[in-house]
Amino acid sequence: MMNRCNIVLFAISLLFSSSLIAGTIDVTKRGAKGDGVTDNTIIIQKAVDECSKKGGGTVLIPSGSYLIRPIELKSNVNLHLDFGTLLLGSTRLSDYDNAFPFKDGSMNQSSGLLFARGQKNISITGFGTIDGQGGNKTFQFGNDADGGPKRPKIIYFVECKGIVVTDVTLRNSAYWVQHYEKCEDVTIRGLKVFSHCNYNNDGLDIDAKNATISDCYIDVEDDAICFKSDHPEFCENITVTNCVTASNCNAIKFGTASHGGYRNIAVSNCVVRRAAEDNIRHWSKQLEHISADVTVISGVAIEMVDGGIIDGITVSNISMRDVQTPIFIRLGDRHRTYRKEGGVLKNINISNIVATAESLIACSITGVETSYVENVSINNVQISYPGGGTSDMVSKPVPEMTKSYPENRMFGNTLPAAGFYVRHARNVRFNNVRFDAMKPDVRPLFFLDDVVGAELNQCKGAAPADAKFIRTVHSSGIVADGKYLDK
Repeated sequence: MMNRCNIVLFAISLLFSSSLIAGTIDVTKRGAKGDGVTDNTIIIQKAVDECSKKGGGTVLIPSGSYLIRPIELKSNVNLHLDFGTLLLGSTRLSDYDNAFPFKDGSMNQSSGLLFARGQKNISITGFGTIDGQGGNKTFQFGNDADGGPKRPKIIYFVECKGIVVTDVTLRNSAYWVQHYEKCEDVTIRGLKVFSHCNYNNDGLDIDAKNATISDCYIDVEDDAICFKSDHPEFCENITVTNCVTASNCNAIKFGTASHGGYRNIAVSNCVVRRAAEDNIRHWSKQLEHISADVTVISGVAIEMVDGGIIDGITVSNISMRDVQTPIFIRLGDRHRTYRKEGGVLKNINISNIVATAESLIACSITGVETSYVENVSINNVQISYPGGGTSDMVSKPVPEMTKSYPENRMFGNTLPAAGFYVRHARNVRFNNVRFDAMKPDVRPLFFLDDVVGAELNQCKGAAPADAKFIRTVHSSGIVADGKYLDK
């Protein structure tokens, strides 16, 4: 009799553990239903908890549509989405009220559909899709100023180490698509991101150390790849390679949050182009002199406005189309959160850029009267632009805008230069930079205002005969092809 009971108990244990084979839990064998209607949160969360408690494993979500509320990922757990798997985020805002409210740094409140804090070795893999359903009317609050952070992100990891996110598709976020904050050792590879359903639909926001981002396709309403710095620590030691970015805002952006700073970051071999949809911005209707219906604001935007430090940024081998402004570099003085001194922006190297611009807002490198941008090198750059600049644009004063939000249009819809406008800067170098205007443009290719030390070598442009190649104001140490220019 005892032997028979033991056999029965053993059989029951085998039945229960059939969903946990070689460290893998198939959630459908625990009762999850991929019908798009059933709430599977409790089953999936229990599977995550069990895997982590046992030292690690994989939570497998087979093909099907699974409705979920927020799921907390835990150490040593891989959430794997099979091909054909669709995770659908809840459209009840109240479901996110207690899902990881995070009040450190500059974010007042935030939440995530998949979230973690202080965990190690967590991953999301597979060729499935996570849909935040962020276009639902529940999440329509407007932009950041109107309660934006109350809307959930799809992925939100904080203070985690050893993150791997590969191959999945992320779409339709209510807020930023994914955010890695104060994280270390991050690998993001092969993601397909599409989100045009709400304000602030950034594709990828990263505030981390020791990270690689590669082989991603990102098409979003807001910034595509955005480096953040909400804390005193640097966002540093990061590479971005082989990505296609499409955005109605900025394609590759450092900022706006720049409280600690950015250091030792390289972006290379990427493509920038117009977004597939334009549901909110409509720049050609808002701004003058935009020559295409749908445009990216800036191809590369490097912004330090919150008192932090940017030091050692390399951007190379970028092909851009449909951009208003190819390169925007700004040192402002909006906040001084952690440092009493003003911000620092130095040691920037941008090279091998081919760009087609669609506005009269030229590239710019600008500091403020009390803080200069330092040591910027622009090499091997070719820019085509609409042209049509007038003498009135040259003589129009450019406001300082010291504490303003940084954006290419912050000084107006035009700039007095056709190519690069540089102000409050030291040691700026341009080598082999070419500009091709579609129409005659009387603005100088380079306008330098309060610049101390600049070198221009082999820079060319199709300017009309009555346009100056370079104009300098209150500047010194300006050398063009080996010859010093008058002050």
